[in-house]
Formats: sequence, structure tokens, C-alpha cells
Amino acid sequence: MDYDTPLFFHVMQYADAADRDVIDLVSGGPDWEPPTALREGLREYADVDPAAFQYPPSDGLRELREEIAARRGVDADRVIVTNGAGEANYLAMAGALERDAGSEILLTDPVYPYYPGKAQMLGYDVTFVPVADDGGLDVAAMREAASADTAAILINSPNNPTGAVYDADAVAAMVDLADDTDAVLISDEVYDHYDFSGRFESALAVEGEHTVVTNSFSKSMAVTGLRVGYGIFPPHLADAARTRHMLVNVTGARPSQAAVLRALRETGPEYYEASRDLLRERIDAFTEALDAAGAEYVAPEGAFYVFARFEGFPGTLENVERLVDEAGVACMPGDTFGTHDEWVRFALVTPRAEEAARRLADYF
Repeated sequence: MDYDTPLFFHVMQYADAADRDVIDLVSGGPDWEPPTALREGLREYADVDPAAFQYPPSDGLRELREEIAARRGVDADRVIVTNGAGEANYLAMAGALERDAGSEILLTDPVYPYYPGKAQMLGYDVTFVPVADDGGLDVAAMREAASADTAAILINSPNNPTGAVYDADAVAAMVDLADDTDAVLISDEVYDHYDFSGRFESALAVEGEHTVVTNSFSKSMAVTGLRVGYGIFPPHLADAARTRHMLVNVTGARPSQAAVLRALRETGPEYYEASRDLLRERIDAFTEALDAAGAEYVAPEGAFYVFARFEGFPGTLENVERLVDEAGVACMPGDTFGTHDEWVRFALVTPRAEEAARRLADYF
């Protein structure tokens, strides 16, 4: 099967090979500290009995699943702990397609490129639906695009790459649309802790028969390398997702799940607010520099990305390589995220984000 390899690795390798200092604004790996309780949990795990180094339950430690379920207001049997939100999205997309209720998936444009990559790998027919001018969800356009062949609808809020946050009305409309068309709504909420607008609404807040919510601790706890995510599936999709997870992965890693569980229980809201404060400062400084450079950008309401374009400087891979060589800033080309080849995406997960912004202002 032919499918495109994401460009992230190419850009990162190109930046690493550069002959000058380059500030990496490519990937979304947080640079701030994980919760103290998580570090403590990992240290203590080194001294547990040998039995605790063996396979955990395939769908995740029972205590972790129960903790997630209690926080999300669902039954623990609906929760599957996965290798990051990426696997949870894959399980949901595969389950939606296996129902023989169509072969189409609706994705927003712009879109995080791993969604269409997974869809193509699974054999979906992908339909891209343009977002509103402010980056928000165009509910009317989504309704118009949906058909009897629509097997899945995938939304992501707060959004990567635009930073848009979908409000309660938009999310409810997508839940209703999925139910009306017998499609599975997949709501990727991995950036839910980074809502600066106060408008974020989880799809779990809306009653629906075909909703899967995916999430991860990778971003919220700054531990992308621990690979602890989860999916919350409706009962009629949970068993198939659990089986596929077992066949593909056998299980996840027990030490990282145990450390995340401890962090969930012992980390207060001040940890997450400190991360949001840090990002607010970075976003403000970065967008001020973009203003100075005469750039157009989508003002982020959440997550930690800025989607921008510079007049006369299309967001092609060639121009991204020019920014590496001539400005010392690495970012992602816009055509990675759909049809937005005039744009580039910056990930503000480095203490050098403000310095990168100054470099861009000087360059343009």
C-alpha cells in the first residue's frame, strides 16, 4: 500500500545537519518539567518486585483505567489505555471502518497529518472540509460534506495546527451529525489542558451513541516519551478496539502507566495552570514578533502552535529549508497540514521561542 511518510522527520534531520545554530519549532514535545509525583513514581518503580516488571493487563492497569473513568464520568470498561493518543485514534478509525457503514472519513483542512496518514493506511476515502476563517470548525460545511458513505468524522480541539478551540455548540453539532449519519465521531482532545479561551467542551459532555474520545498524558504532563494515552469507546466499539490493541501491541508499558497514575492522584491544578501561563507568555511574544514581520496568523485559543504565513514566502518544504539555513529557525511546511501551502506551523515548546520570533522578525 502506498501512503505518504510525514515530513516531520525530514525537517528535523535537515535542521540537525545544518551548519549553524537552529531553533527547533518543529515537533510538539513540551520542554517543561513533568509533575514531581511522576518522577517520584518512576524512581520508586525501580525497586518493585519482579512480578511488577511483567505484562500488565492488555487494556491498561485497572487502577489507571478506573482513575481515568472517574475523572471523565464513564464506566471503566469503556477505557482502553493505549500507546499515546495516536494509537487510540488508530483504534477508533479502524473500528469505525470495520462496521461496513461506509468508507469515508471527514477531516478538517488544515489537519494534523497523522490523521490522513492513518486513514490512507486503513483504506479510507478521505474528504477534507475547510475550516472557518478564524480556524474554527465550519459546522455547516461539515454537515454538507457528510453522506451515507461517511464512516467517521474526526475533530481535534484545541486544534493542531491552528490553535482553535471548538465551543459547546460546535461539538454538540458534530455529535448529532455522527448519530444522524451513523458515523463514528472521533474527538481527539489531547490538548484539553491548554485551553486559553475557556470555551473548550469535551465530546463526552454531549450524549451520543457513536462518540469516541481520545486523549493522552504526553502533552498535559510533558512526557511524550512515556507513551500513555487512552481512548473512551462506546460499548458497541470497545471490545473490538480492545482486541485490536492486544493483537497490535500485546499491551503497554507498566512502569509508565504506574507513574502517570501516581501523578494523576497527586498533582494539583496549579501544575497545569503554570504550563498554561508559560505558553500564554510565549504565544504573546511570538505573535508580537510576527506582527513586526508583517505576517498573517491564526491567533491560537489553545494548544501550543502558531499557524502563520508571510507575504511572498509560500510554506513549501524548500522555503522551510531556507528558514533553517538563512534564519536559523526550523518549522513545518503548511502543505503538510492539507491544502494550506502558503502557511507554516511553529511549535512553541522551547525556551528559545522568543529568540526564534526575533530571528523571524529580522529575516522578514
